[in-house]
Amino acid sequence: MADADRAELYKALADATRRIILDELSEQNGQTLFELCGRLTSKHGLGSSRQAISQHLDVLESAGLVETRREGRYKFHHLDTTPLRAIADRWPTPPEKETPRCGST
Repeated sequence: MADADRAELYKALADATRRIILDELSEQNGQTLFELCGRLTSKHGLGSSRQAISQHLDVLESAGLVETRREGRYKFHHLDTTPLRAIADRWPTPPEKETPRCGST
């Protein structure tokens, strides 16, 4: 992944509203803009306009975190976690060490 792509990914993840959108797509993938706006309002109390949420979705799509599919006049948004692997690959976590228990030798 190129540095410019990484920068776009980090920019997309930096915004709390975009992270909530990703959470919602993780919970229920393939939502329309209308469905997402309803869930963001009812579950999270976000009063953002559809235009604002659409702009957030554009940023997420540019970062590769959201893919869209058109079906007639509806546009469905799907989560794609593939770009997140670049973060995990860049800073891999070491395997967890087993902690000795009290009284064991």
